[in-house]
Amino acid sequence: MLKDFRQFMMRGNVIDLAVGVVIGAAFGKIVSSFVADVLMPPIGLLLGKIDFSNLFIDLSRHGYATLAAAKAAAAPTLNYGVFFNNCLDFLIIAFSVFWVVKLSNIRLKRAAEEASAEPAAPVSTPSEALLAEIRDLLRAQAVPELQRGRAAEIQPEGRGLPS
Repeated sequence: MLKDFRQFMMRGNVIDLAVGVVIGAAFGKIVSSFVADVLMPPIGLLLGKIDFSNLFIDLSRHGYATLAAAKAAAAPTLNYGVFFNNCLDFLIIAFSVFWVVKLSNIRLKRAAEEASAEPAAPVSTPSEALLAEIRDLLRAQAVPELQRGRAAEIQPEGRGLPS
């Protein structure tokens, strides 16, 4: 059983998947940082100095000033600012994955077209062209003679071809 599990784990697809998950997690952290630290502060500044990560609704109605204060008091909150940031993270990651898949499909399609394309006719030299022409002339002369020889073989002796 251990041997079967090891064979399963060493398949190329499982290893590729593991690498994809690790790279995806790292990419997700980069996108989250980009959204929270680079993209949202200027948007919040343009909208009147709003900190999206601190937007929440206090369900306990105690009037906490910040999300951190509400969490420290274990108050129930709806964190719609954090949710908005996470939705933006998702959209950026989904758009990036869309383009990665689209570009890889284009490359695969091009490779398949190139593989299925018929090879170009070989370029012949003038001497090869001349030899091909001589071959074709000899073949054209030999065909009628062969046909006459076959006709004589087919017809019994004493009987000619009908005129």
